[in-house]
Amino acid sequence: MKIATAAYPLDPLTTWADYAAKITRWVADAAGQGADLAVFPEYGAMELAMLAGPEVAGDLERSLHAVSGLIVDVDDLHADLATRYGLHILAASAPVFDPALGPRPVNRARLFSPTGGRGAQDKQIMTRFERETWGVVPGGPLQVFETSLGKIGILICYDSEFPLLGRGLSDVDLLLVPSCTEALAGYWRVRIGAMARALENQCVTVMASNVGDAGWSPAVDENTGMGGIFGPPDTGFPPNGVIAEGSLNIPGWTVAEVDPGRIAHVRADGVVLNRKHWSEQAGRDAAATYQRIS
Repeated sequence: MKIATAAYPLDPLTTWADYAAKITRWVADAAGQGADLAVFPEYGAMELAMLAGPEVAGDLERSLHAVSGLIVDVDDLHADLATRYGLHILAASAPVFDPALGPRPVNRARLFSPTGGRGAQDKQIMTRFERETWGVVPGGPLQVFETSLGKIGILICYDSEFPLLGRGLSDVDLLLVPSCTEALAGYWRVRIGAMARALENQCVTVMASNVGDAGWSPAVDENTGMGGIFGPPDTGFPPNGVIAEGSLNIPGWTVAEVDPGRIAHVRADGVVLNRKHWSEQAGRDAAATYQRIS
């Protein structure tokens, strides 16, 4: 299969037609490069807040409601594009007010298949900005999506930095990591997490990023990153685990071919078997005892 992962610039779009045209161009470009899966980043949907005007986009609380109110239309657009261009799409995550989960919004990524299937994954652990300033809360549990490309899981940005969440998705072949990072340090925290999850689960992880400045939004005003596709540094994969990476802060797709057979092979007969041997930590992972050796 071919995977395309985005370094995505947020634009101050003013009409729905502009937004639809932009997403269509991006999806058409990915499909034109042969992609079977296109991955957009975390909070890329925040550019939709500008459709309500700069005053709303510049207000943290009002921007949440403005974006959430458009998600039904956004999802219908992505579903149509997935079918029209014949690929799977992970739409950029968005704040969504879901009455079933409470009064505050969750950070939700949505997955679309070319045959009309839809799935959703909510972020599990909030960053300090999300919990202390923005009031975005954890959502529903982890999901495994069974697709024609194999089993797919999603860890949204900060979630990728927690190994037990990754272990909860140890059955997946592809682990998608849509991210939104302000500084280079944040980008590398998420990238290191994504690469560590590829090592532990002996799978392929796919990281997407926002890039560039969006000064009209206090939520996503500065963005640093690039696309990346990673595997375990073991049999059948590059020795550094980097299948493909883009150029820092340069918009566009990073595209790579991934052979699912190599995932199955490294899990069965890799030089090491991290995924299989994970359970051997049990009983050895209690708090360490202290010993003075002065």
